[in-house]
Amino acid sequence: MKAQIISVTMAMTAGTTTTFPMSNHTRERVTVAKLTLENFYSNLILQHEERETRQKKLEVAMEEEGLADEEKKLRRSQHARKETEFLRLKRTRLGLDDFESLKVIGRGAFGEVRLVQKKDTGHIYAMKILRKADMLEKEQVAHIRAERDILVEADGAWVVKMFYSFQDKRNLYLIMEFLPGGDMMTLLMKKDTLTEEETQFYISETVLAIDAIHQLGFIHRDIKPDNLLLDAKGHVKLSDFGLCTGLKKAHRTEFYRNLTHNPPSDFSFQNMNSKRKAETWKKNRRQLAYSTVGTPDYIAPEVFMQTGYNKLCDWWSLGVIMYEMLIGYPPFCSETPQETYRKVMNWKETLVFPPEVPISEKAKNLILRFCIDSENRIGNSGIEEIKDHPFFEGVDWGHIRERPAAIPIEIKSIDDTSNFDEFPESDILQPVPNTTEADYKSKDWVFLNYTYKRFEGLTQRGSIPSYMKAGKL
Repeated sequence: MKAQIISVTMAMTAGTTTTFPMSNHTRERVTVAKLTLENFYSNLILQHEERETRQKKLEVAMEEEGLADEEKKLRRSQHARKETEFLRLKRTRLGLDDFESLKVIGRGAFGEVRLVQKKDTGHIYAMKILRKADMLEKEQVAHIRAERDILVEADGAWVVKMFYSFQDKRNLYLIMEFLPGGDMMTLLMKKDTLTEEETQFYISETVLAIDAIHQLGFIHRDIKPDNLLLDAKGHVKLSDFGLCTGLKKAHRTEFYRNLTHNPPSDFSFQNMNSKRKAETWKKNRRQLAYSTVGTPDYIAPEVFMQTGYNKLCDWWSLGVIMYEMLIGYPPFCSETPQETYRKVMNWKETLVFPPEVPISEKAKNLILRFCIDSENRIGNSGIEEIKDHPFFEGVDWGHIRERPAAIPIEIKSIDDTSNFDEFPESDILQPVPNTTEADYKSKDWVFLNYTYKRFEGLTQRGSIPSYMKAGKL
């Protein structure tokens, strides 16, 4: 069989016109062989480039510190040992057995997030678990691959850091840094509204976070409070780059047409005052976050259209979040997704500010500059246009992350989950009978080269904190 694959591969690569019958099974094996070879050599090149980059960073850092030659020699020797250890550890197979599951801290349509502890180092992480069968069935493979690739590339302060990714027969696993501050959705649900000072802080940080991924050439498309995570000091980090909570459906116009021909009236919702609207929104918000559909509240109108969109759609979403922070609910919220979609598409009539919730003209102007047609949207001529808006007066853009957060986060320990919802246990990590694997086992090759290990993750070691040794959470 191997000889057959090699001969077919050679025929394919040589561009020969020889034709002979080939079964689908053989075609698939050829594809897998081709991908395996391509991945092997591209990974070799990438590893070499990354190693050189780390060496250059070390040299620059030593020059900046003004180290003596002897100290430089010692640092280079330590770095070389780390590189050797990294190569050794990269060859070891990472799996579920290397982590102890502590608690479920999030749940979505296709999987869940768990707080885990790496057994050998004692380090705490958030483990995102995605079921392969669901990824294949719901055609989410491209999205989860995109998320994995972005998390590998986006190695900065504004994006949640991924340390490892691996897989088994049933699931895909992303091992991320654990951010104990929870998310913006939870924070907004705890408070009626934020002050303009607090809003300025969070919107400023999110502007820098969105710009960081735009500079890498990525469009998030799913900016919403659920995806703005807060670290231990209360600073913002972006997450969820693969639309893997099922929001793909919510980006399609047809979805809202197909839900029902006669959507229920939104009349009762329209007649509510701001306080009642906020209460109704918050009551239904959590359910929306965990559903397969998600919510269209934060999606820019051009994303629904077939005419295309660009990175400016993320700024619209930020405008909707800013409105929610100051008013207590997003501008287009309704009792049904169809009605929300209708309001988004008719934003010129539906984007209004309730008179009973006063906000400054500067804040109102910025929201209206975000939530406008893409040609006239703020950010069109670059990030400086946004930074220069009067609402951001006094923001120290260069040092905002070093300053205290607008709302301090109380963290009792590195595995504190008090800022997360409670979730019941599930069977996602339980082994399944072989019979249920047969349907998607043959398609397993689409997850090839999913595995990843970050240099810092494998070369930083630390003892288990004493408070953890006595017992789990």
